[in-house]
Amino acid sequence: MTIFLPERFLTLVNFRSMALQFPEYGLLALGIMLAMLTGGIDLSLVSIVSLSGVTAGMVLTRHAEIGLPPVVVIILAIIVALSVAILCGAINGLLITVANVPAIIATLGTNGLFMGIAIVLTKGHGIRDFPIEFILIGNGMTLGIPNAFLIFIAVALLVGLVLSRSRLGFQMRLLGASPEASQYSGVNNASVLVKTHMLTALLAGVAAIIIISRVNSIRPGYGSNYLLLSVLIAILGGTNPAGGFATTLGVTLGIFTLQVLTSGLNILNFTPFFRKFIWGLFLLAVMVIHYYRMELGARRIARGGGSSVTEKAESSG
Repeated sequence: MTIFLPERFLTLVNFRSMALQFPEYGLLALGIMLAMLTGGIDLSLVSIVSLSGVTAGMVLTRHAEIGLPPVVVIILAIIVALSVAILCGAINGLLITVANVPAIIATLGTNGLFMGIAIVLTKGHGIRDFPIEFILIGNGMTLGIPNAFLIFIAVALLVGLVLSRSRLGFQMRLLGASPEASQYSGVNNASVLVKTHMLTALLAGVAAIIIISRVNSIRPGYGSNYLLLSVLIAILGGTNPAGGFATTLGVTLGIFTLQVLTSGLNILNFTPFFRKFIWGLFLLAVMVIHYYRMELGARRIARGGGSSVTEKAESSG
């Protein structure tokens, strides 16, 4: 991109613009990563964004009626949005564990359910004109750095700590690598799946707060274009779609890579339709490369005989 755009790409303004653009689908990509880590998927994230954003917007537009200071109303709206998101995640987890519905089917169904609830609440209309203090969450800066970018970095660090330093993170990896081994190791697979989907939905709720504060409005359907990008980023970051392996650093690098590509295509005046074509082609290419890496790793293990668990983990990574 620097070769094609030597005077327009490597600029502070462009990098600040990129840092302002990717946090919301970066957060969704982290959510997709967690769902894939356990061997599943969550297709309802964009609808969770819409529903939690709508509930937050309804609280924010009634700050005058509530009679509380704007800051208190903003905190209340954030709590409501995150609580709704966690509830949606719990519903997904219970459908998968209690009703034994496959994750892709369960979240596809709740995708329509959550979107329908958001439409009923708003009657299809948008909600706008939020307090100025709330708008600063998505549009303001701290020490010249966009607030949305700082929120993403903080959340990414927390997710990384959960995966690498917590019992839940270890159980998620074990469940994704082998549900049978996880069960025989004394792990409550159902509990891990419910917690994973609640955490995934929580990330969607944070993304919803950033989105509605940036555009100063919300209507059902906001964020519907983010699902393909989120899956692409997660897989580009090295997440194994079959489960068992994922890293927050890999997903973060995947976000940066895709944002550089997107920014360059925007500056080069490529149409949105062509960009979607590039993203889809990119996703297919990464999946094919991942498949052949897995095949080569399996062949090396087969030739080497009794390989260690570490070698198997490295080949799957």
